[in-house]
Amino acid sequence: MTLIDTPPPPTTTTTLTVRGPIRERYDEILTPGALDFVAQLHERFGGRRHDRLADRMRRRFEIGNGQDPTFRSDTAHIREDPDWRVAGSGPGLEDRRVEITGPTDPKMTINALNSGARVWLADQEDATSPTWRNVIEGQLSLRDAIRGELRHTSPEGKVYEVTAERTPTIVMRPRGWHLMEKHIDVTDRRGRTLAASGSLVDFGLYFFHNAERLIADGRGPYFYLPKIESAEEAKLWDDVFTFSERFLGIPHGTIRATVLIETLPAAFEMEEILFELRDHAAGLNAGRWDYIFSMIKNYRGRGARFVLPDRSQVTMTVPFMRAYTELLVQTCHKRGAFAIGGMSAFIPNRRDEAATRNAFEKVAADKRREAGDGFDGTWVAHPDLIPVAQAEFDAVLGERPNQVDRRREDVAVTPAQLIDCHIGLPITAAGVHGNVSVGIRYVEAWLRGLGAVAIDGLMEDAATAEISRSQIWQWIHQDRATEDGTPITRDYVEGLIAQVLGEVPRHDRDRFDDAAEVFREVALGADYPTFLTLGAYAHFLVE
Repeated sequence: MTLIDTPPPPTTTTTLTVRGPIRERYDEILTPGALDFVAQLHERFGGRRHDRLADRMRRRFEIGNGQDPTFRSDTAHIREDPDWRVAGSGPGLEDRRVEITGPTDPKMTINALNSGARVWLADQEDATSPTWRNVIEGQLSLRDAIRGELRHTSPEGKVYEVTAERTPTIVMRPRGWHLMEKHIDVTDRRGRTLAASGSLVDFGLYFFHNAERLIADGRGPYFYLPKIESAEEAKLWDDVFTFSERFLGIPHGTIRATVLIETLPAAFEMEEILFELRDHAAGLNAGRWDYIFSMIKNYRGRGARFVLPDRSQVTMTVPFMRAYTELLVQTCHKRGAFAIGGMSAFIPNRRDEAATRNAFEKVAADKRREAGDGFDGTWVAHPDLIPVAQAEFDAVLGERPNQVDRRREDVAVTPAQLIDCHIGLPITAAGVHGNVSVGIRYVEAWLRGLGAVAIDGLMEDAATAEISRSQIWQWIHQDRATEDGTPITRDYVEGLIAQVLGEVPRHDRDRFDDAAEVFREVALGADYPTFLTLGAYAHFLVE
């Protein structure tokens, strides 16, 4: 590592205006220095962010019009060069065999820090509904936790404190490049005003307030990068990191990033993504649920060959999922990066012994497969699942912190295998109803500020809701029918929406009517919104 000792200019012609209310302690996060730093990030990188989002639109158009993705010819030299390696693990990231994920409210933060996991993915993205309160108070939770000052008292009077002798290493996940922060306006040097980037707000506030303290405590500023679709997007993040390190005068390469490979285009550029981030890259993660969503999104109009059956049947062993995870492990270990597995959605229920036993069995099988395939660690969403997952990785790793030395040279994945959607199972009436039910019930909770929700024994977040509504849209537009011959039409789904609204318990402050309207827009409309959260955030999510 080399210390960059020439700081950037301290002022910027870009200005930020905070539109959200300033509640108790918000001024500890929205300090003049932090806002100046976030403004500088927007001045230097905001334009490139918009360029990358335009690239995404072009790529989706190409795939939708019959141009299948493939490995890039212009970057073949990167893949063929055997010598380059990524930075790898930073302090506190050497052993990642079990990582717990979850939102950053005080209670969930304390539970995660007491969980016994090796890493906590502090999620400001899919497990967080991006209300202004959640965005800023999540930053406060992280700030207090890093300084050992976090305590929480529930409305019932229960006190939560961090009691673990060894807490997990924190890896924070900011929002993806496509998301905005509507409570902060950015006015550029030409006088144009736009909503701020959710990515730069989340990253900038966390990094500015916590990087130096994390380094002093023997760890570092670590990030999970979501929804990346190309090496150019990874390069943009790398430049953000380099500028930020220079801004604080910390060594280049201090930041470590783990990239979620959770979009179809990214699966064809894994090596290039690692290469562009090589001074900061720690690994890749198999973000399974968003990956399924991305497959549906990109191939939604390409005919019956790309229509998937019930969501519950799209497992990690179906052809396109198997190919993608095998390639991910091989790519990571070839370049000295960690391969982190995804999250099984099954969760235990402490009041239901049978449901808990089923969750343990499903999760154990999932983690046994991942450890056997060469993954170095995995995700869980509930503290009770940590011993289950750890037992499977302990059985393979033993005392070793990882298995990066397992090169998986037996793997040879082709572009055709990465888009092989043949599963051979039908769409069922229960599957259609389940998608409508999960979609509406999750969106209703999201509109009330909850980003991770237990529904029917599964942990649902924005990614699984995206699958649910995307399958409905695709089944309608591809003229699919259930296995009993019932055509899946708008009218059929409208009937299911009415049924679901009649099944759920209602109360005066629920958001089910709004949730149903959102679901209709994103599942029954003629056009296909790229993310359900975009319109819901702009028009329905109340601060």
